Order: sequence, then structure tokens, then C-alpha cells
Amino acid sequence: MTTALKLNRRAFIKVSAYAGGGMLVALQFDPAEVLAQGFGGPQADPQAWAFVTLHPDNKVTIVNKNPEIGQGMMNMLPMLIADELDVDWAAVTVVGADVNQQKYGGQISAGSTATPTNWMPMRQVGAAVRQMLVAAAAQQWNVPAAELTTGSGRVMHRGSNRTITYGELATTAASMPVPRLASVTLKDPKDFTIIGKPTVGVQTADVVVGKPIFSIDFTLPGMLYAVYQKAPTYGAAVASANVDEIRKLPGVTHAFVVEGGTALTDLLPGVAIVADNWYLANSARRQLKVTWANHPTGAQSTEAFDARALELSKGNYEAEQRKDGDVAKTLAAPGVKTVEAAYVYPFIPHAPLEPMNCTAQFKDGKLELWAPSQTPAQGIGVAARSCQIQNSDILMHLVKTGGGFGRRLTNDFVAEAAYIAKQISPAPVKLLWTREDDMTHDFYRPGGYHYLKGGVDAAGKLVAWRNHFVTFGPPAPAPGAKPPAGPQGPPRFANSAQINGATQFPAMFVPNYEFGDSIVAALGVPTGALRAPGSNAFSFVFQSFIDELAHAAGKDPVQFRLDLLASRTFPAPERGGDGFDEKRAADVLKLVAEKSEWGKARLPQGTGRGVAFQYSHRGYIAEVVEVSIDAQKRIKVNKVWVAGDIGSHVINPLHSDNLVQGGVIDGLSAAMQEITYKNGAAVQNNFNTMPLLRMAQSPPQIEVHWVRSNNPPTGLGEPSLPPLIPALTNAIFAASGVRVRSLPLTKHGFRWA
Repeated sequence: MTTALKLNRRAFIKVSAYAGGGMLVALQFDPAEVLAQGFGGPQADPQAWAFVTLHPDNKVTIVNKNPEIGQGMMNMLPMLIADELDVDWAAVTVVGADVNQQKYGGQISAGSTATPTNWMPMRQVGAAVRQMLVAAAAQQWNVPAAELTTGSGRVMHRGSNRTITYGELATTAASMPVPRLASVTLKDPKDFTIIGKPTVGVQTADVVVGKPIFSIDFTLPGMLYAVYQKAPTYGAAVASANVDEIRKLPGVTHAFVVEGGTALTDLLPGVAIVADNWYLANSARRQLKVTWANHPTGAQSTEAFDARALELSKGNYEAEQRKDGDVAKTLAAPGVKTVEAAYVYPFIPHAPLEPMNCTAQFKDGKLELWAPSQTPAQGIGVAARSCQIQNSDILMHLVKTGGGFGRRLTNDFVAEAAYIAKQISPAPVKLLWTREDDMTHDFYRPGGYHYLKGGVDAAGKLVAWRNHFVTFGPPAPAPGAKPPAGPQGPPRFANSAQINGATQFPAMFVPNYEFGDSIVAALGVPTGALRAPGSNAFSFVFQSFIDELAHAAGKDPVQFRLDLLASRTFPAPERGGDGFDEKRAADVLKLVAEKSEWGKARLPQGTGRGVAFQYSHRGYIAEVVEVSIDAQKRIKVNKVWVAGDIGSHVINPLHSDNLVQGGVIDGLSAAMQEITYKNGAAVQNNFNTMPLLRMAQSPPQIEVHWVRSNNPPTGLGEPSLPPLIPALTNAIFAASGVRVRSLPLTKHGFRWA
């Protein structure tokens, strides 16, 4: 989902002093290095970027380079710098960056990548600055640098009992030789003073009191407001629209048809309405009369998808992704007990509380954007295509985002705002989607169908596993056009997040294993990455079916998983592309079983517990869910236990626990959600038909525990969500005897208490 920028000889520290006696510390990137790592098209020459500004009063300003979408990025990256710099967190002011990847390197919030890609580079920046400050003090006092120590923004010389603040040293330090990042000495982790300490979010107080800090709050003098009407059927063009009448309505300044393009990720056809305020613009839209051209996607529906999937399940795979041993022979062997099941999960939306929005101003051939994008460099690219200008003519400011979950990886809303801004230039304009816009024009988590057959032998060992995965292909190309080709040729699936099922556990741990797929249809509905792409769907299927097999074998579900993990040991080079480590998975399972007292608690009738684990985005998470279910199938989640391994350090335990708890809540919501289609259009269009979990329905306690393994720290935006749903459905089985094989839970009559 992103490309890591390595700080090598082409990336280096740049330091300067400024008026008043401060010090500006930067990283500078060779443009060839930036472009080689896939950060977008041609860019301007690199400029110094201030990671750290040391002020004369000994205060410190640290820049957070990545988008803040609620995951605590504004704290996490600056904390790494501040700890190695040896300053007090109370002395630090954090500011957000604008978009400039030659200054900052990669700027992206996706795939839980910020921690693993920045853990060392940001620490090295802080350590390099500290080393220069020590060198400045050594020169000023004429003592060896080795005799000096640092702490709380000061350099100290124990022998002479002298101290001096960083602020006092800043100007001198700016003239010191700049160390190579690879050569700086980093702290011993036992000396961390900020990393690993619960730290309140730098913007939390503003959020609590309702200050206008989110993108949806942003305003500019003289700003106009826009709405954008697109076809219910994805990609359909405007055949006719009464825009002349709309222009005459109160407050409306512009109304026009947009032809758009064919790429679902860029500018779709539609009608733009601009007015003095958003209420007037949206009111005018209610009087809009549009006829839409016929479009191939209009023939697609959930009903047709389901029927075709069932038909395909009765045949052979269209493509075999993995085959180990002989599944058919093993399943037919004497003494092997077989289990057969069909698992189905629906399309679901991202549904962030803040709908898509973007503010734009096109003036004198230049475009300025204020955008809540998770992938801002790509946002600049789609805006440039929409306005037919160069990337270098665009300045994008990152604005605090009210949730992303992968939806804002795709910048269609940026393309729309940019195009509208150019048409009404030079006035600034804010495009704001309604909730209905947001839910009916999402890039959905794709649905899927898994037709499974497994076998356990007389000893209760899992010996065979067959999965016929029926999924969706990419949109069919326009007549005469060639399908887009990737590194391995044309893409097979509608979403790249679908292709890793063949490597997911229990692959490699079952001696006879098959994974093949068939394509339901060339999908016209847009799909994209939703929080924990791939594993957010596969975990429900695989961990639920493992539970079925455990019961068929007469084994405890935790022990059955532990036995499976212990059945093979892989040297590191043989772990496969995803690097799955069976010991780390076993350790989180053991910890969650211990903390939940798995198998020891006496539960009343109608109450049950379920377990699941998942390796997702370099993190290992195991969860136990306890539910109570009454005679009306109302579900109450009593408690959730979570055990995780995200490496040697949890940088900010307060945010880490919150991210896990948020993933649990998100997973509970997803268990009740679906998007269905009729005539190529989404049926569900708001929270009344696609609900989020209510506060009263949330578990009263989500208990989080950590395994500290000897591995580099990794991110936590993704890993806690995937195992929640199978742990929940396995708990439902334990409490009610109903095996849930399709989502949402409402299909089985369940609802929240």
C-alpha cells in the first residue's frame, strides 16, 4: 500500500540558523531517489524541511509529516524524534506538514506502515540533532564530547557542574558538522522517557471542546460551497440536466454538467452546483432533474452475483492459486471426518463519520487544496488530471480528518473539488458530500464467496483443506480498449486486497491444501481497501471454519489452533511472502486464553465465548469475545479480551489501546453491515439502513494486553479488526448453537440487545 523511503546517502540532514538564535533541522532528499521509489511524477528541486525547530526560549517545534486520520499520528512520529532529542514532551509543539515529498519523504496514512517505515529514521533525526548540540557544547566549554550528557533539553558536564539549554546552543549547533544518520548513536531503550509512555493526543482537547479543526470545518474568506450529483449507476454519463433552471435559484452562482472520465478513481460524470452556502446548494440539488445515459453496470445486482457464485461453486476452479498434497485422496481416506461449508460476506462501506469533502482554489493557473486525503501525493495527481495542469502547479495542505479506514486512499472527492474550482476561478470553493453521497459512491470492501471442505483424522488433526473462492474481476474495458496491465499482466481481481487468500493461515500448516478461485463478474461497482484489507474478510471465513473443524475433532478451539501452529516450524526464509511467524501467533493466543481464563469460567445458559486470531499488516492479534443471547436472538457483548504483538515497543500505549478498542468496535459494526445492489446502484444509503454500533451496544470492557517480542515495532491501525468478527460468530455458536456462515448477522435473525 506504500513504498518505504530509506534514508541512505541520498537523504541527509540539513541545518541552518535563523534570526533570533534558533536552529532549523531538516532532511533533504535527492529527487532521483524520491522518484525511484514511486512517490509520483516530476517534482520541484528538493528543499529543506524542518523536522525540528529549536527556539531561543528552549521550546521545540516538531513537524508531523503524515496525514492525521484519528490514529494518533500527530503524537507518534514527533514522539520518536523528541525522545532521541532528549527534550521534555511538555516543551514540544507539534505542527502538521503540507504535502511535499521531496521535503518529507513518503506522506501516507495507510496499511499500518507509519511505524515500521519511520521507527528508525525519525529516531535518527532526533539523535543527530542531539549529537550536534553536544558537539556545540563541547566546543564552547573546551571539553571532550564524551564527558557530556543530555536531558530535558539541556547539555550537562558533570565534571564542572555546568549546564546549558538547547536554545542557548542552537546557533552554534547549526554550524557543527552534520552526522550521517547511519552513524548516530541511538538511545538504549531502557533510557526512553517518551516512547512507551501514555501520552494524550496533542489535538484531543480541541476535539473534546468542539473546536473547528477538521477538514469539514475549514473556511476561507469569500468561499463558495458545492455539491456534486453523480448517477446512481456507477460511471453513467449525464444525458440531460436542467442546469439553466438551477442557475436561477436563490444563492446559486454556478451549475454545470461535467463529462468526467472513465476511470473510477478520478472524475466521474455528474452535475455540479455552486452556491453562496451549502444549504442553498443542496436545496437546489433537490430540484435538479437529470436523465442518465445507459451504462453496462446497470445490469448488475446482488441477486445475480449470488446466483452466479452458487453456479460457479459446483464446477472447478478457474485458476489454482495453491496446491499442497492431495486433498481429494485425503478427504476420502478411512477415519477422516469431513466438514463442508459455504461462507459469504457482503460488500461493506467505510462510513467515516466525516463525509468526503475538499476545499480548493484555482487562481492564476495554480491550484491550492485543503484535503483530508490519506494519500496526498496521489490526490495531487488526480487533481492535476482534472484541471489539466502539472503536479508542480498544485499546493496541498493536509487537514485533520474525521476518519478514513481506507476510504480516503482514493481521491475522487479531490478530483471533483479541483475541477469545480477551475470552472469558477478565482473564488475558493468547498465541496461537501452528503451522507447519501458518501455511502452510495464509496469504494467498497468487496464481497466474496468461499466454498470450503476440510477433514480431521481420528486423532483430531487437521489433514485437508479445500477452498473454492468465488470473487469479482476488475471492470471490463471499454470496447476496443486494452485492460490495464500490472507487473504480472492484467489484474485478476477487482481489488488487489483480494489476492492474498492463498497465503493466509492455515496455508502451509495443512499437509493437503488447495486454494483456487473463479470470477463471478467483471465488476462495475468500485471497490477499494477497507481497514485491514484482505484479512478483514478472510479472517471471518478461515477462523470460523477452523472453529468448525475443532468442534468436529472434539478439540478445544484454542488448543486446536495451538496444535496446528505447532505442527510445523519454518526457518525465516521459508515463511512465505507475508512473513507469518507461528510462534508469535501462538504467544498471543496463549496470552488471550490466560487473561480471559479460557475454559475455566462457568458460563450461564445462553452465554458463550469465541476465539480467533489473525496476522494482519505485520501485527499478531488474538481475541476472545463473550456474548449473551436471549430467546429473541438479541446479542449482548459482555466483554472482549485482546492480546497483541506489534513488536518490541508500543510507542504510545494510550493511543495503541484506543486503536485496538476502536478496531473491536469497528468489527462489531461491520458484523451487521452490508451494501447490496440493484440495477448497478447501492440500495443502502444512510445509517438507518446500514447501521453503526451504538454506544449502548458496545462492550462495557475491552481488555488489552501486549506481548513484547524482539521484533521491530509495527503499526496498529489494521490488526485488531479482522479477528473480532470470527471471535464474535464463534461465541454466538457457543451461546446459541447457531453457526454463522454469512454476514450480516441480521440474515440469521440476530440483532443487538
